[in-house]
Order: sequence, then C-alpha cells, then structure tokens
Amino acid sequence: MINRDDMTFPFEEYERRLSELRLRIADRRLDAVVISDPENIMYLTDYQTTGYSFFQALVVPVDDEPFMITRALEESNIIARTWVERTRPYPDTGDAIQMLVDALREFGLSKKRIGYERNSYFFPAYQQDRIHTTLTEAKLLDCFGIVEQGRICKSPAEIQLMRKAAFATEAGMQAGIDACQAGVTENEIGAAISAAMFRAGGEPPAVMPYVTSGPRTMIGHATWEGRAVLPGEHVFLEVGGCYRRYHTAMMRTVVLGKLSDSMHHAQERMKHALQAVHEKVQPGMTVSDADNLVRNIISENDVGARLITRSGYSIGIAFPPSWDEGYIVSLKQGESTVLQPGMTFHIIPWMWGVDGDKTCGISDTIYITDDGCESFFTMDRDFTVKPEQAEPALLEFDEARKNKREKAEAGKIDDKAKAKSGE
Repeated sequence: MINRDDMTFPFEEYERRLSELRLRIADRRLDAVVISDPENIMYLTDYQTTGYSFFQALVVPVDDEPFMITRALEESNIIARTWVERTRPYPDTGDAIQMLVDALREFGLSKKRIGYERNSYFFPAYQQDRIHTTLTEAKLLDCFGIVEQGRICKSPAEIQLMRKAAFATEAGMQAGIDACQAGVTENEIGAAISAAMFRAGGEPPAVMPYVTSGPRTMIGHATWEGRAVLPGEHVFLEVGGCYRRYHTAMMRTVVLGKLSDSMHHAQERMKHALQAVHEKVQPGMTVSDADNLVRNIISENDVGARLITRSGYSIGIAFPPSWDEGYIVSLKQGESTVLQPGMTFHIIPWMWGVDGDKTCGISDTIYITDDGCESFFTMDRDFTVKPEQAEPALLEFDEARKNKREKAEAGKIDDKAKAKSGE
C-alpha cells in the first residue's frame, strides 16, 4: 500500500477498512475476494471513474497485497487516486477476464477459495461463466455483502463528508423552490437546482434531480421533460446532492396558489411521520419497526393517499444509475436488520395519490446516533406556498429571457444555412 495524504479520507481510514474486510474474508474461509462493484472498490481504495461499464476488479487476498484489473485508460485513476500499487491493465483490444485469470494465477490464487460478487451489475453472468470454466481448480463462491458489511455504518469521517453533500443538497433544493412559478418549465427548475448544487461544491450526483409538476407528479421517477408549470399547480422536487460520491437526498413540495385542505393534511401527515422518526428511531430497533412507524402515520389519512414504496433506504456512496444503498438495507416490513450507530437513511414518508391525482413529498436524510438519530439538514419542511400567477416583474424577466433564447437559436439556424450555402 502507498501511504499517501491526498485521498478523500486519511490513509488510516483505508487501512482500517481493508483490515476489517480481511477479518470477514477469513471468517468465510476464503483466500481472496474479487470486488467488482464500483461503490465497493471506491470504499476500499478511493478509486473512481465513470468508465465502470468496462470490467474492473479489486482482488484482495487475505494475506497478500491487493491488486487491480482495469482497462488501460482507467489505470490513470489508480495511480492518481489510490493506495494500490499492483495493477494489471488490459487494452481495449484485450480480454479483461483473461487478464483477471492470468493475474490470479500470477499471484498464486488460481487453486484457492475465491469469493466474488455474484450480484454485481458490472460482472455479468457470461463473464462469471468464463471464470468458472477457466479456473477449474479454484473454489469459486459468492461473497455478496462482504464489503457492504463495512459500508452500512458510516465512520465519523464519512458523516462529516456527507455534511458537505447535504450542503449541496440544500442549496440545490432552495434554488429549485425559488425557480418554481407559473410559466417556468420543469427543465428550467432542474437547471436552477443543478447549477446551485455545483456552485455549492457539489459534484455530479448518481441521479439528476426529479422535477415534476401537476399531473406528472403521479409518474414515478420522472425527470423533467419540458412541461411548463401551470397556475394553481404544485411541483414535486427530489434532490440528491453529492460530494466525493457520497450522497444525501431530500423531497420538498411547492404549491402555486391556495394550499387546499387535502394538501395541508398531506403536509401535516408527513411532518408528523418525520417528527416521530426523530423522537423514536434509535439503535436496537429493526428496520421493520422503523418502517411501521412511518407507514402507520402516513396510512392514517383521509385524502386517498398511500405510501406506495418502502419508507426509507440506506444512502451513502453511489454511482449511476442510483443514489441509494437500498440493496444493502431498506426500511421495509418484515426486515430484521437492527439499527446501529452510524447507519444513514433517506426517510421518505411521501404521499402518492392525494385526491387521486397528486403526489407530494417531504423527506429527510438522517444518521443513527448512540441514543437516537439526527438530520443532515436544517431546511424548513413545510410546503412552500407561492402566488398562483408569477409576479409581473418576473413575467417580464421570463419573457426577455425567452426572447433572448429564441434569438440565439435563430442565429444558430442562420449560421448553419450560410455555411451550407457556402457564404
């Protein structure tokens, strides 16, 4: 290992993570593990890249130096970011799996008990089949969860990093709320959120913000699609801020015009659920206990809404296509995982189908403490209620902005026409 002082966390943090992983490797009677999940590789080494669609793996022997298999281009990320010394890159014309097999042989592991992440998105079945048919003298075993056991409880250093992600989340959400008004498109709201997150020090999140308005709020996981917000409608926002691949997320709702009795009831139900979480959630509870706490409160409504999903999920390191760690643990009925200090969750007591055609949300990202839980956020939870119609000055500003944009587009078209005609 290269002892360096320019990684996301102090070098000692990575030494601790690796030593704890090796204890779990030994407990499972394995000689080595092949880690291909991008989040797990980053957790152990600080390695990151957007090029993880190409095969990459960190091999951790129980009693020898780890090594990495990557596309040749990505070896630069190992050198620039990580403590890893041994690398075996393959060219674009090469065979990634053959390189892995050759490296396992080179380091004396081809006849050993080797764990691999059978469920990894980026280690598909056809590649796993090749390992099984090539390393015929090895004992290959699924080791899913062996790294996640360390990731599920965040260290104090990780909690501090997530506070920086939370700062970007709140900045983005406030900008999104400020941008909401009649006549503005969902795209413009999304642009305001993204710009504010990045200006606040945030980095590209695993998922861009969810922005829906009016009837589109009933579409799950919808992104912005150019729709203009109409007077009297509401806007549903879900923002996930990111810093060094660590995420926090929140939902908020903006209402243009009068806050109806049903939407006020929905607001109070969600606030009540979040307050109950902060009063009652603590170490020793199961995630099923926590889910029931939230679900029972949301279910007691008279506006036709329901909690259509789990009530929360673990959140932390993430790469696209998702910002959550729900595959590690989610707040779901019947789940027996026990809450422990350091666990972090996005709590989502959102309400789907208010009056049959509206979805709204208020959510929180929390971390479990020694005797309860705390939020990463300080932002007000109430719905933001704004005038049904935009103020005249804002309408004039929007019209001027629209005209400027149309002129710019017209100029581009004119330039293309001139270029085509040879002028």
